[in-house]
Amino acid sequence: MGRRSLHTAEELRELIIGASTELIQQAGLGGLSAREIARRINYSPGTLYNSFENLDDLVLTIEGRLLDDLLHDLTSVPRGGNPRERVHKLANCYLAFAARNPKLWNLLFEHHIPASRVVPDWYRQKLEALMGEVEGTLLPLSEGRDAEDVRRAARVLWAGVHGIASLSAADKLSIIAADDASVLMNDLVRNYLVGYEAQRAMAS
Repeated sequence: MGRRSLHTAEELRELIIGASTELIQQAGLGGLSAREIARRINYSPGTLYNSFENLDDLVLTIEGRLLDDLLHDLTSVPRGGNPRERVHKLANCYLAFAARNPKLWNLLFEHHIPASRVVPDWYRQKLEALMGEVEGTLLPLSEGRDAEDVRRAARVLWAGVHGIASLSAADKLSIIAADDASVLMNDLVRNYLVGYEAQRAMAS
């Protein structure tokens, strides 16, 4: 028997998010279905669509919370001091976040929003907040560069950081390198920053 009378709309929404998150943690995005979510919370599958427009809407909500958790971890890295060291710490924080729950983290990159749907503004804002942490740390190393240069540099660097984290989370890093992921991450960040600053020096 369903438990509709026992939960408010907000409580039901949280039940759905919780059950869906557990499913993804256990089986990845491929294990997520309205029927299985409903079975876990003891409601009919149709109940899901009273709280969410569709599964994409549900998954985006879970991704949003994941981005919030990641931002919380990144902003916990102390500011001030040597900016190069903070970039290293941010990269390794990202690596550790991915390693803690790879299937949930991979959701950010496995889930493809249909071409017919516009990415919500709230989702873009969360991504921009994450990139803002990297941009802000690069600023002290970016004298003479305009805002667009810094913005692009942050995204290029973070694409490389994500590549290492992604291979590590998928347990495929050993195929291309014998070194630990953190060693490769530090090499990437160090070499990128050396080139970034050298480029600035040559332009001055």
